[in-house]
Amino acid sequence: MLKMMLLIMFSFSLSLLILSHPLIISIILLIQILMISLLKMIFIKFSWFSYIIFLIMIGGLLIIFIYMTSIASNENFKFNKFQMISLIMSFLLLFFLMNLNFFEFNEIIDFNNFFTKFFNFPLNFLIIFLFFYLFITLIACVKISNFNQGPMRQKL
Repeated sequence: MLKMMLLIMFSFSLSLLILSHPLIISIILLIQILMISLLKMIFIKFSWFSYIIFLIMIGGLLIIFIYMTSIASNENFKFNKFQMISLIMSFLLLFFLMNLNFFEFNEIIDFNNFFTKFFNFPLNFLIIFLFFYLFITLIACVKISNFNQGPMRQKL
């Protein structure tokens, strides 16, 4: 399972070199962030560190996504056949070189144990506090933008 996750992360890193559309790059970065935080949670056995890293990276990704959509909002998505074929061939080459056997999972990880750590007794009050904090922040952002005056960015 670890080999498979590392292989997928490596292949997504290679595909970032080829792609140029901001939406596809954002989706690949989101998947990379999710896999990095899962690997940290598995190795460290402490879920809060990976959770905080995930939230920080998602916040930065949202800021970059908003910036890119304001700059290039109507960019067309174009496929380059040579780049796509070379990307697929490199993925297949990586699969054969790593000699992965996807049907035998010797490393079975109990993900239920990882995800229940968030809601157990010592941490449940902190989770409730974070929910309320994010809700109050959402309300403050809505009040700042003021629906009557329209968007914060002025049209040219």
